[in-house]
Amino acid sequence: MARDLRSREGPSDAYSEGPSRVPDRRSIHGHRRTSDGYRGPVTSAHASVGPVPRVAGLLLTPGAGADREHRTLLAVEHAVAPLPVRRVDFPYRTAGRRLPDRAPVAVAHVCAEAEAFAEELGVGTDRLVLGGRSYGGRMCSMAVAEGLPAAGLVLLSYPLHPPGKPGTLRVAHLPEVHVPVLAVSGEHDPFGTPEELALHLGTLGGPLTTVLVPGGHQPDGDAAVAAAVRDWLTTLG
Repeated sequence: MARDLRSREGPSDAYSEGPSRVPDRRSIHGHRRTSDGYRGPVTSAHASVGPVPRVAGLLLTPGAGADREHRTLLAVEHAVAPLPVRRVDFPYRTAGRRLPDRAPVAVAHVCAEAEAFAEELGVGTDRLVLGGRSYGGRMCSMAVAEGLPAAGLVLLSYPLHPPGKPGTLRVAHLPEVHVPVLAVSGEHDPFGTPEELALHLGTLGGPLTTVLVPGGHQPDGDAAVAAAVRDWLTTLG
């Protein structure tokens, strides 16, 4: 039976890690508006992470309240073809529950899915790019911060904080992420403004590319998001 592709993440889309110390504020600048509707990329170089292995596959996860058939994930899969893509649901979704899994459960699931995908492709997980929308992207970033090898991370609409609660941050683990990261967010996302993204994602331990697209937590269109992911993947080799 066909699934509803209009599913959207709700306000329960992540659990707080508490306040985090961050460096001096950074500004986003140098954007360029392109024909497919996105501004960027804006790249911030951090410590060298050495040679990046050739990407063998892309693992994508949905936000809280959505599933693997979310329209943005489908658009990204189409845009990066023929690169193998594995779209996965979290355990709470497959069990029919409404509340998203706590981080330990979700992170363990990301690790298991990445290892299974890598085994299917005959590679290590260090040849995979991991990521997803909102809660899903955050769980992937936590998995990498906790030691899961990866070629990079794709964070779509990363939830820095709940709407209206800029002090309740979800960034404590970011300095432990030492792989290339692409962050694609709406210009008016209530989960994190462009200025907040520049400030807090600046704590990442690896290279960061930030792309801003029109819209909010769910961008106005998926083509710009998908194009940003496609273009960034080509930089990884």
